[in-house]
Amino acid sequence: MTARRRLNGEGSFYRTKSGGYRAYVWVSLPDGRRRRKYVYGQTREDVQATWTALQEKARRGPVVPKSPTVQSYMTSWLDNVVRPGLAPSTTQAYEMCLRLYIAPLIGTRRLDRLTVSDVQGWVNKLRRTCQCCSQGKDARRAHPECCAIGKCCGQLPSDSTVHQAWRVLRAALSSAQRDELVHRNVASLVRMPMPRSPRAKIWTAVEAARFLQSASTDHDPMYAAYVLLLVLGLRRGEVLGIAWDDVDLDKGQARIAWQLQRVGHQLQRTRTKTRSSEAVLPLPDVCLDALRRRRDEQTAAATAAGEVWHDSGLVFTSSIGTPMDPRNFHRFFKERSAAAGVPVIPVHSTRRTCASLLVELDVHPRVTMQILRHSQIAVTMDIYAQVAPASTRAALAKLGKAFVPESPAEQDPPLLQNTAANDDQRPFPELEMGL
Repeated sequence: MTARRRLNGEGSFYRTKSGGYRAYVWVSLPDGRRRRKYVYGQTREDVQATWTALQEKARRGPVVPKSPTVQSYMTSWLDNVVRPGLAPSTTQAYEMCLRLYIAPLIGTRRLDRLTVSDVQGWVNKLRRTCQCCSQGKDARRAHPECCAIGKCCGQLPSDSTVHQAWRVLRAALSSAQRDELVHRNVASLVRMPMPRSPRAKIWTAVEAARFLQSASTDHDPMYAAYVLLLVLGLRRGEVLGIAWDDVDLDKGQARIAWQLQRVGHQLQRTRTKTRSSEAVLPLPDVCLDALRRRRDEQTAAATAAGEVWHDSGLVFTSSIGTPMDPRNFHRFFKERSAAAGVPVIPVHSTRRTCASLLVELDVHPRVTMQILRHSQIAVTMDIYAQVAPASTRAALAKLGKAFVPESPAEQDPPLLQNTAANDDQRPFPELEMGL
């Protein structure tokens, strides 16, 4: 009796010494090499099912011999992809999301076994996890007040924080998909509603003028910086990153190309946020006068400091010439706001204040976009949707007058005039008579 000829692929099944089964599949690795990948099981049916799934996976493309965990892959992704290609502040924000929100909950999960259900469960759990408890904030206090003594304060993350953490995970899984470590991005399949951020407070024209007048009268050394914030709509980092080499007082223009940011424990002067942020802007007279005044004040300060002075070449510096820390500038701004008697708003709200004033002056959206150096017109139009320009107000006022009768006691509204006199001209008048 002749033995049954084994079918194609059956030779890759083996019986182990422990009584179970194992099988292998030839797979291609991401680097192009080929090797055997083994699967194990207690019964032949279990191994057969796993072996079939592995064969299908190998047929679709390269197979990773051992998949990394979510945390290990994202750490490598930050070092090799994010840090060389994105701004230092962006890298720092991504690292914070991984350390505080992703790694503690799903960091140990194998990348190739991460499912849509896992990501959805992570999002739901993150929404209801007290960050004071998970990050040990209260435990680090000299005198614990809440979570460390069993009184949870319920410090839940905001919708924006959860959305940002999900975006970081989605970006990492997109990179893993390009590296052929996973076959689909499970994070992108999770439905995440766009968080609705509250509208920031802004100043009126009167409040902005009062703020600048207060800074000018008190000879505030940051007066010129405040003028650039409100008149040109510059960002805080862009103001602090301006060097005298970027300013041409004779031609009346300034080149915006650099920004000063605190990354970790050091200040860095880097390129602006986007390519569209780089521009040469004309300087109105109020900006020129403020910058000339700032130059004279800085020269006097350098003379008074003597050898202690550090020539950084920047327009706005500390009292000894070193770069101005953004946090110190924010503190000076809040103190000046309180001294001027105007609402205390974030520094970045001055940019929206500038945009709102341009809208009220009926400046065309494209011109506003160029002044603020927005990368997309949608960002500019979002401001126009919140502030009614003069043309919009005039149009609505004109429309409103159309509904107001000249003499309410005698005349019908304009849109309804002459209707009673023209009953015979109505189409199908018999329908109105009930015929």
